[in-house]
Amino acid sequence: MNRLYPLKFKTIFKDKIWGGQKIKTVLGKDFGTLPNCGETWELSGVKSDVSVIANGPLAGTSLAALLASEKENLIGKSVYNRFGDEFPLLVKFIDANEDLSIQVHPDDELAKKRHNSFGKTEMWYVLQADEGSSLIAGFNQKVDKALYLEKFNEGKLQDILNEEAVKADDVFFLPAGRVHTIGKGLLIAEIQQTSDITYRIYDFDRVDDQGIKRELHVEEALDAIDYNFYDAYKTSYKKEKNTPTQLVSCPYFTTQVLDFDTSVGRDYSALDSFVIHVCISGSYILKYGMEELPVNMGDCILIPAGTQKVELSTSHGFKILESFVG
Repeated sequence: MNRLYPLKFKTIFKDKIWGGQKIKTVLGKDFGTLPNCGETWELSGVKSDVSVIANGPLAGTSLAALLASEKENLIGKSVYNRFGDEFPLLVKFIDANEDLSIQVHPDDELAKKRHNSFGKTEMWYVLQADEGSSLIAGFNQKVDKALYLEKFNEGKLQDILNEEAVKADDVFFLPAGRVHTIGKGLLIAEIQQTSDITYRIYDFDRVDDQGIKRELHVEEALDAIDYNFYDAYKTSYKKEKNTPTQLVSCPYFTTQVLDFDTSVGRDYSALDSFVIHVCISGSYILKYGMEELPVNMGDCILIPAGTQKVELSTSHGFKILESFVG
């Protein structure tokens, strides 16, 4: 008998030097006595912060323990053959009350060599943007290491970075190696490889509450950066009601947005993968077999690989990010 079912997890809250209050005021998540909340980790297999199941008979079980016991039943045969007992994706909400550091993440090869870890390719979906908000993704011209170092040493790195105005529902795909930062005033959903490796390049000379500047990783970043220029950094997609719309498809994950004002059934029988729902607007009842699970804005649901069909039942509509491997 299959003991698996769609899973909710306890949110992991993280205060940050740049964090704000939108996790509470927009997403309705109470982060208690923390002065702010810069990130929530909604689904994580990162060893230092493993998610714990919050619903049903498996409540209190960690994602790592469940994966170790259920293996391909939880994540799919092909996914398990590739990643083993390492859950491959990490889901976050990020609230930038101030600019994040300018940073870059290593790819799989470099991360394996230096940290015995996965690299970090990720995507951002903008949930809310204050007026005038922007972010940085990539370079605004062709750059090589020499020009990069010249601008860095002159304190003019931002002269060669691609800064873009941002609004709600914008999407950015950030393969490992792309220099980036989230600008202040943005609330973002992030889907990424399971990795917590960041090379911080510039941090605006900020100090923490002890008056200490955060560590930079200038040398480590040099071999991680993709110095190429690309024609577009923002992901172009057509907004459509009541039909799944693909946003990102890469070797690590595929993500679609479902913006529905009516109930819909989803058939995952052709997938050899788990499926993640991140509810970014509205609410629905997730129906599977004879069971039901209420899902609200800010919830993240892990649907095991063996779950073939579900129904998303709604009276007022919902918008979700639907992700899987493959």
